[in-house]
Amino acid sequence: MLPAEYWEIIGWALACSVPVVLVGAAVVRLARAWSLAVSMVALVLIPVLATLAGVLGASGFMISGTFERTAVVLVIVSIVTIPAAVMLARYQARRMVWEAEIRDSEAAAEHSRRRLVAFVSHDLRTPLAGIRAVAEAIADGVVPDEEVRVHAKHIENESIRLSEMVDDLFEMSKINAGALTPTFDMVALDEVVDDVIAAHRMPAERAGVRLRASLPEQPVQVVGSDRALVRVLSNLVANAIAHTPPGGTVELALGADEISAWARVDDTGVGIDEADLPRVFDVAYRGSNSRVPRSDSSLPSGSGLGLAIAAGLVQAHRGTLTAHNLPTGARFEVRLPLAD
Repeated sequence: MLPAEYWEIIGWALACSVPVVLVGAAVVRLARAWSLAVSMVALVLIPVLATLAGVLGASGFMISGTFERTAVVLVIVSIVTIPAAVMLARYQARRMVWEAEIRDSEAAAEHSRRRLVAFVSHDLRTPLAGIRAVAEAIADGVVPDEEVRVHAKHIENESIRLSEMVDDLFEMSKINAGALTPTFDMVALDEVVDDVIAAHRMPAERAGVRLRASLPEQPVQVVGSDRALVRVLSNLVANAIAHTPPGGTVELALGADEISAWARVDDTGVGIDEADLPRVFDVAYRGSNSRVPRSDSSLPSGSGLGLAIAAGLVQAHRGTLTAHNLPTGARFEVRLPLAD
């Protein structure tokens, strides 16, 4: 059984320290709206001040030698722990931000994967069903001999389309996984533009679209992968041709300013709906403006991944890819750091 004087000491200690703890709890609750550092400092000061108040109450509010020594120890503890608490709070705040960014990134990647799966299940099913139907008709002998060649050409075109879609899916999966590591070298963008124009000249003629290039007098050089940059500009040009009506024009222009090289693909097509501009580089984007109808079924219709792949490749080159509307048509602009 404790002596009465001890009960008196305990009563005074509780009476003096509990209000400090309650006030500190209120401060911590309010500090949640301020900063994590303030909360951590309050958490350090609450036990220090509560102990000091409890010792003062237990000593009968007499400033004795014991109280002075206790106060000195508590002050030293506060001097040591408060800076540590602030550093810990800053570290914790940064960690919370990093974790939030990681969660957002994972959520965005999961959303992108789901859209990709839904896109694949829809867009791969259509050409496969066509190939199967034509192949079964030929096998059953219901296709006249003079039409077999036409149907075989249809199977060839659909097979090419499927192959391109699989290549795009493989490239997109590497981009989403962060496994895209192109081999960088000195690249002359003039030569890249020449290759892209040569590759798309015949499809443009078959679509009734004029394809032209505008090159500067001086060569423009960047550090990157020539294969990847050809893929970027090819995707942009193919997209422009697909959205430009017969008689229209697609122009691939090249230039440079003091800090970066740029390549612009302008078309005189239907443009991009303003509501779709923020999502134009999303996976499987097609937008609300439909493609221009083509009578030639051999012209590629696109996988819906071209712009997303181009954006991923440009990002891997530490560049930017933007899109906006012109008075007639749309413009896609690639900017890359100039080679030293």
